[in-house]
Amino acid sequence: MKKGQIFEGTIERVDFPNKGIVYLAEEDKYVTVKNGMPGQKVRFLINKFKRGNAEGRLLEVLEKSPLETREPVCSIFPACGGCMYQTMPYEEQMKMKEGQIRRIMDEAVKGSYVFEGVKASPKEFGYRNKMEFSFGDEYKDGPLSLGLHKKGSTYDVLTAADCRLVHADMNEILVCVLEHFRKRGVNYYKKMQHTGYLRHLLLRRGDTTGEILVNLVTTTQEEHDLQPLVDELLSLELEGRIVGILHILNDSLSDVVKSDETRILWGQDFFYEKLLDLEFKITPFSFFQPNTRGAEVLYETVREYIGDIHDMTVFDLFSGTGTISQVLAPVAKEVVGVEIVEEAVEAAKENAARNGISNCKFIAGDVFQVLDQIEEKPDVIVLDPPRDGIHPKALPKILNYGVERIVYISCKMTSLARDLEMMQLAGYRVEKMTAVDQFCETVHCEVVCALSRVEK
Repeated sequence: MKKGQIFEGTIERVDFPNKGIVYLAEEDKYVTVKNGMPGQKVRFLINKFKRGNAEGRLLEVLEKSPLETREPVCSIFPACGGCMYQTMPYEEQMKMKEGQIRRIMDEAVKGSYVFEGVKASPKEFGYRNKMEFSFGDEYKDGPLSLGLHKKGSTYDVLTAADCRLVHADMNEILVCVLEHFRKRGVNYYKKMQHTGYLRHLLLRRGDTTGEILVNLVTTTQEEHDLQPLVDELLSLELEGRIVGILHILNDSLSDVVKSDETRILWGQDFFYEKLLDLEFKITPFSFFQPNTRGAEVLYETVREYIGDIHDMTVFDLFSGTGTISQVLAPVAKEVVGVEIVEEAVEAAKENAARNGISNCKFIAGDVFQVLDQIEEKPDVIVLDPPRDGIHPKALPKILNYGVERIVYISCKMTSLARDLEMMQLAGYRVEKMTAVDQFCETVHCEVVCALSRVEK
């Protein structure tokens, strides 16, 4: 087997994240092929070897999987990289994710533990309260497009006019914005040349409130009168209502949605969302779980896993805008949230005040540094780190508190598996674990893990 060879085979299973495993009998080797489903017969090209393991690039699906029993629900499937599994029944998606989690965690966990399965999202479609769409073209020098990147492509953008991961209101807004700029012949920002105007459309919509924030992201290389666009957006007949239209200026060379300057074109620069009877004020770049209904399931699970915290001090580390802190506060003595993003901390303080919660304290700073300064000692700790997990210098400080219980929420199961190694060496035992599927039709899943301290 060598680079450039083309083979055919059947995907036996899909490992996290999105790694199709194909056995080639003629070579007596397994090959990893991304972007496929279990049971598909595929044609692929060997494009690299990593630590002696072959990886292939999917060329063609020759036969559908027996699991593909549903018709696609949007016009750009399967080319779009936004979701993978919409032709697979939701129950099968959850079974697949459970298998992925078990294969990783059974190896990472020392001793026995209880795995309580995968909890479904209350909404399979239309669940996302936030979406970043990109401007581009579907092919070189083609017409302007606005949507999501083609699977495996950095440059090609497919127009997502009927995306089913978001509410129909977002699709209406996307089409309005795209047609506005197409008519005027406005060009998009080309990442290689660093020239052009249109970059992203960031949409946020409260699932419970219907409030919508429209954020147009451009460079400063051109000037355009955006008032006609504002008028067109406000004339749309939507189920929800637009509460703010913003123009975000971003001249960064990297392809990320960020703000050098934000201008309010109409309305306000925030919206409200409700979660478990609490109200949260959310700004364009506030962290908030992208699946509101799924987040309620997630946080109820955290509350269950943490147990009785009456008269206890809880540390909520990597606390974001303080959603978990505020969910736990009514049943705890005190909650201390630590978050590195200052804007998120200010939002957390404001949200806590709005919800009448007085026993939450929020600190802005790196967990690694802040833990040296906090006078309070936790009785239990909740961890909800970024995708890459906990910094290896911060984790020993967390473990040195020696609390009886830790609840770890992970959006990347491989990071959790890595961190569990150090946690178990420090005297913690994994009691139970579950997953909450906040990202239906995609490869991602949230895992909640309860650990207890073992007496030495």
